[in-house]
Amino acid sequence: MLSSSPLILALLAIILLLVCIIFLRIHAFVALILVSSLTAIAGGIEASALVPTLMAGFGSTLASVALLVGLGAMIGKILEITGGAQVLADSLINRFGEARAPFALGIASLLFGFPIFFDAGLIVMLPVILSVANRFGGSVLLYALPAAGAFAVMHALVPPHPGPVVAADLLGADIGLLLIIGLLIAIPSWYMGSYVFAKWISTRFNIKTPSLFGQSTHKSEDLPSLASVLTILLLPLLLIFLNTGINTYRVANNIEDLNPLAQTLSTLGQTPIALLITLLLCLGVFVRKLGKQAIHDITNDALGPICAIILVTGAGGMFGGVLRATGIGDALSDAFADTGMPVIVAAFLIAASLRIAQGSATVALTTTAALIAPLVSQQTQLSQFDLCFIVIAIAGGASVLSHFNDSGFWLVGRLFGMDEKTTLMTWTPMVTLLGLLAFAIAGLLSIVL
Repeated sequence: MLSSSPLILALLAIILLLVCIIFLRIHAFVALILVSSLTAIAGGIEASALVPTLMAGFGSTLASVALLVGLGAMIGKILEITGGAQVLADSLINRFGEARAPFALGIASLLFGFPIFFDAGLIVMLPVILSVANRFGGSVLLYALPAAGAFAVMHALVPPHPGPVVAADLLGADIGLLLIIGLLIAIPSWYMGSYVFAKWISTRFNIKTPSLFGQSTHKSEDLPSLASVLTILLLPLLLIFLNTGINTYRVANNIEDLNPLAQTLSTLGQTPIALLITLLLCLGVFVRKLGKQAIHDITNDALGPICAIILVTGAGGMFGGVLRATGIGDALSDAFADTGMPVIVAAFLIAASLRIAQGSATVALTTTAALIAPLVSQQTQLSQFDLCFIVIAIAGGASVLSHFNDSGFWLVGRLFGMDEKTTLMTWTPMVTLLGLLAFAIAGLLSIVL
């Protein structure tokens, strides 16, 4: 019966997933595998095809995500250990001055947030944030929220972070173009939704700086130069931009085969190769300072914490693969087509619903992208710009209303000495504003372009 009613099966599958994660406290990785298996069986997939169907979705997702996440984590870990974040923040504060210290911290976090994940980036920047707050005084929110918001918006909108990478892969969006558009949308969203918001909310909540983390942990003589840090952070951006520019020129001029030089430059700008080159530069810059064994240990340790992210991401792809195999995605596409709801609006609402219900932005991103992929594939008039805007809409929906079921909620509250009520009144509205702004900008651009 369920195999003939795919929308009912989809609803039951999502409800079961939420029950497993929220009420039974089953890890998202295990819950996704379990629900994927049950959904496949209920959807009529034969026993002999069950495991191949599960593995196909899992493997295809990891093939596009694991390299990016692993290389990005290694780059971020090296910069963390060597004090690269502190160098960047201190230099910006000296340049911008005391009055714009929160803005400087936010800019540093935007730059540093390219290769490093939200929680890791926030912890790396924590000594710098609180040191600046101690130096200049006032509510710690004035300095903490611009930095935390920068990491949040970069993690949600900009590759090589796993959420936008998976969504782009499932929807067929170009990663290089998504990187450019993600940055262009992330910056104004951060400015209005995080920096301006922090200046306003800090006048209403005077949160004192936790004394335990008031000073930097790096000695000044051991810090890398600003030039080396900026080179490491900007190199992958430049390489990826190069690849995007070459591909854009080729399509615009109907060029089928690039010359050898252009092919080589385009290959160097593909995201995994660009990150690999950046990592090799990191190793070359810091090997004399840290030693070969230390570099080996740092890069090895960087992979441990991201295993859960990679596995959950792969399991989300598995769930999406099952939905497609059982015809749920096609039925959902038809349902949304009948309502006449624009696909970008549907993408935002689905992602927001999943985010609010189960907390994980990664699960909300991957699940939503898998659900709407058939609908997107039927919209043959969608350009690469449209696909990127849909990915941004999904990421915006997956960012809203962080609350008790989100690990980021507890991380921010504990790191900056806030109780649950204060965190709900400061952090939650900020990330909601970030998500709404990103969706609004993407929606407006999708109309204009």
